[in-house]
Amino acid sequence: MRILVTGAAGFLGSHLSRYLLAKGHSVIGLDNFITGNIENIKDLFGNDRFSFTKYDVTNYLHVPGKLDAVMHFASPASPIDYLKHPIPTLKVGALGTHKALGLAKDKKAIFMIASTSEVYGDPLINPQHEGYWGNVNPIGPRGVYDEAKRFAEAMTMAYHRYHGVQVRLLRIFNTYGPNMRLEDGRAVPNFMVQALKNRPITVYGDGSQTRSLCYVSDLIEGIYRLLRSGHNGPVNIGNPHEITLLELAQAVKKITGSRSKIVFRPLPTDDPKVRRPDISKARKLLKWEPKVGLEEGLKKTVAYFRSKVK
Repeated sequence: MRILVTGAAGFLGSHLSRYLLAKGHSVIGLDNFITGNIENIKDLFGNDRFSFTKYDVTNYLHVPGKLDAVMHFASPASPIDYLKHPIPTLKVGALGTHKALGLAKDKKAIFMIASTSEVYGDPLINPQHEGYWGNVNPIGPRGVYDEAKRFAEAMTMAYHRYHGVQVRLLRIFNTYGPNMRLEDGRAVPNFMVQALKNRPITVYGDGSQTRSLCYVSDLIEGIYRLLRSGHNGPVNIGNPHEITLLELAQAVKKITGSRSKIVFRPLPTDDPKVRRPDISKARKLLKWEPKVGLEEGLKKTVAYFRSKVK
């Protein structure tokens, strides 16, 4: 397959590009480096099946030659990023998705949107299944990301229904692993950098809010299976093992051998209290479920962060 990956230099885009190349496909990568990093993909430039262009996908999108799939992964994805870049976040979810869908339609290619568990907002049910419509504050500070992704899903389904484009709606739950930025702002990078520097580990609220953490290699395998599945509706990909943020902070402290103290800070506005995927559909349709346990995944991730923390 010849596949376009937007956001190819980001955390997930770089792992996805590497995985697709390992499977024998050709990858065309695009990224404007708002949050992506060339270091994440520099090892891929020696591969003659990989090409890359610095580009903003909210502009006119043209790729010569055939395309078998367009995988739209371009977007700021952590609160610190989309609060810093609210307008680009909305634009890449709206205009970027529109441009990428138009390209997929023209090439008769499969279109995949990297959506998110944030479409469920601060959920009133736990775990969250694909039929749940969510509990989202559209005008809150997190609304720029939540609504961008919800709009992107709506646009994707409109192209499927009206134009017959084959689509894949990927709802990604909390994922971690190598290539995350040190200043990413999400729990795992925050805790690891603080722990490795023996600084206070900051937990927001009382730490009882939960997350479900999927190691990146598991997620990428699920993404690939969804791409090849023929299923046009939304599918949750994530790890259903739920952990409180306080438990996560304690686990990171133990694995790093840190002398850090855990301190508590006020809970950010609209921060979800629970987050856990119902992956029944992924198990049934994709024969997929995560394999990497939390301790194993954290150890692999700590090794990467040790190499980056100065």
